[in-house]
Amino acid sequence: MYLDSFITSALVILIATSIAIAVFKYLHLGSVLGLLVAGIIVGPYSPGPTVTQHVEDVRNFTELGVVLLLFLIGIEMKPSRLWSMRRDVFGLGSLQIILSGLAIGFYFLAYQPRWSVAFLIGMTFALSSTAFVLQLLQERGEIASKHGTTAFSVLLMQDMAIVPLLAIVPLMSLSAPLSGTGMRWGQVGIILGTIILLSVLGRYIMPAALNLFAKQRNKEGFLLVVFLVVIFAAWAMHLAGASMALGAFIMGVSLSSCRFRHQIQASIEPFKGIFMGLFFVAVGMSIDFRSLANELSLFVQHTVVIIGLKIIVLFILIMVFGYSRKIATRVSLLLAQGGEFGFVLFGSAKALNVIDDATFIFAIGIISVSMLLTPIMMHLANWLTRNMAEEDAGEGYHDSVHNTTSAKVIIGGYGRVGHAVAVLLQSSGVPFIAFDTDPKLVKQGQEDGFPVYYGDVGDIDLLNSAHAEHALMVILTIDHGPTAERAVSHIRNQYPSIPVIARARDLVAVSKLMEAGATHAYPEAVESSLRLGALALEILNIPQDNVDLLMRGVRSDGYKLIEDGHEEGEGHDISSDK
Repeated sequence: MYLDSFITSALVILIATSIAIAVFKYLHLGSVLGLLVAGIIVGPYSPGPTVTQHVEDVRNFTELGVVLLLFLIGIEMKPSRLWSMRRDVFGLGSLQIILSGLAIGFYFLAYQPRWSVAFLIGMTFALSSTAFVLQLLQERGEIASKHGTTAFSVLLMQDMAIVPLLAIVPLMSLSAPLSGTGMRWGQVGIILGTIILLSVLGRYIMPAALNLFAKQRNKEGFLLVVFLVVIFAAWAMHLAGASMALGAFIMGVSLSSCRFRHQIQASIEPFKGIFMGLFFVAVGMSIDFRSLANELSLFVQHTVVIIGLKIIVLFILIMVFGYSRKIATRVSLLLAQGGEFGFVLFGSAKALNVIDDATFIFAIGIISVSMLLTPIMMHLANWLTRNMAEEDAGEGYHDSVHNTTSAKVIIGGYGRVGHAVAVLLQSSGVPFIAFDTDPKLVKQGQEDGFPVYYGDVGDIDLLNSAHAEHALMVILTIDHGPTAERAVSHIRNQYPSIPVIARARDLVAVSKLMEAGATHAYPEAVESSLRLGALALEILNIPQDNVDLLMRGVRSDGYKLIEDGHEEGEGHDISSDK
């Protein structure tokens, strides 16, 4: 049954995804597998309601999620960190593609008369799914782990391999002209020029544009210019003949040192989640079980052999590169599936008559089903490596490139009070990260040598990008009451175990902050008054112990003594502080 109404289709997709995610989360299989199953249910090859017949168009559109994902991964990488990964990227990644491609290609020689086509099929199946792997790693908080960074290094090289693979497809066509279709040095020059252009744009021009919108407090403009530069980077790299996701990744790396990077992450994260969810649904919709059932045994054989060969090759390579069995097991099982770029490569090969329709359907089915098996293989890897913990005692998690995962304290607001707190923390050797929505204060903080970034600390996505789950405390020095209350409420709901200390103007503000969930709230004006009163008592020769005891009593009683006196109207003056 085909649904011709957009709103009806949207409703059906939301119902299917909500139920599937709830069920698979309950079974501890992750949301990705639930989204795939939801796509199968609402796809054109299932007996139920069909939301669209144009699955390929939907899949192409939702690849924007992959673009946004790579952009967010790039923005967490400093160029120096990326350079330190060069051994795994160019060494391990290149060998994985070549050896896995050759192994799978030799297997397909039994089913393809032309060795060049078998080789192309092998190289295409050697690629893994960047979208699936990184999403699963992010869900489990393992993107910065040793096996996470190793897997990412291989995936990054696979993204770069798309360029030569797309270039050789026309050379294998019996109908397409060969002239001008090869991988020319001119195209390499165009790609390198595009990379330089994107790097300059992200490093020098974008921060100035973002600074302009930040000064104007223009959140919509800030978001739109971020989206513009991400889409431009993807479009420019696509125009140069490379992967769109690679262009977005390069733009992310270029912005990784920008003081706006955390707010950029917070702005993009919700949209990335939506598009990635739709992408997984679209992949599920691509699986044509009815066509695959006609030759089910051969399909199962191909799938098992491809996954098995990739696991064996990658496991051996990772061991050769000096990693432990635990890392080799995790990464090889994690990267055993086919990749989303296989849709593009096989689609191009089909359009140029390099492969026939039957081969194309089989290939798309193998990629989709292998993706479907990825969460299960990840659980298998966890089970197999459960008893290998002692072997990898020193192979834990790495700090992020900006050390935000090691920040014990998050400071909201870098004004007068926030600066004082930062100085005290710095002098005591306590790592911290601070946020402010005033670009001038952010710039001043960075000139002071502190990790101060632009962003609204009340934004949960911003706190997630700052790895707030690892923080021991949040200190809010924000001078605006409603903003502080909103921040306290969000932090308390998202991170209930983290203490929140907040600055307040007066006792009324203290009450509101405590109701919102603050652990402690200190009224700045009242504390100043107490210090003034304590100083007066000391000058009047009241014993220091008595003064200290009085101050502790007032504070421990929640300033009730002062609050009662204030409510009775005692001590007021026409010049009293507002």
